Amino acid sequence: MTRTSPQQFLGFLMGSAHRRISAGFARSLKPYDITPEQWSVLLMICDQSGINQKEVAVAAAKDQPTTARIAQLLIKKGFVTKTTNPEDRRAFQLYATAEGRALIENTMELEQQTIDKAVAGLQPQQLEDLRSMLEQIYHNTGNIHQE
Repeated sequence: MTRTSPQQFLGFLMGSAHRRISAGFARSLKPYDITPEQWSVLLMICDQSGINQKEVAVAAAKDQPTTARIAQLLIKKGFVTKTTNPEDRRAFQLYATAEGRALIENTMELEQQTIDKAVAGLQPQQLEDLRSMLEQIYHNTGNIHQE
């Protein structure tokens, strides 16, 4: 039986790269008391004021309970407020507070620095190709468990 290294498998490499990037970004965000997962949800709320939790879940590719938990943490930290949607009393609209917007503004460069380190040495065309390939993989895997 031939022994193989996990690094030979594409899924392992993609997962490991993601975990390393996320861990690096988490270290950068630690002084701000926010995780990369919370940061990405806050970024969406800043960009789409009044977005509801269901829309956040879809855009973030997370389940609704996870999104609700993250939203509650962001509210508790004072980064987000929520109001009842006047057209659907069951839905909540999420809004970034001034503190939440300032946090995103102050940390956007940290995210870019993390990515810049991760892709160091890649040429612009390689980065375009990588983005295109990852988008295709993301699209292809959207229905894997639904077939």
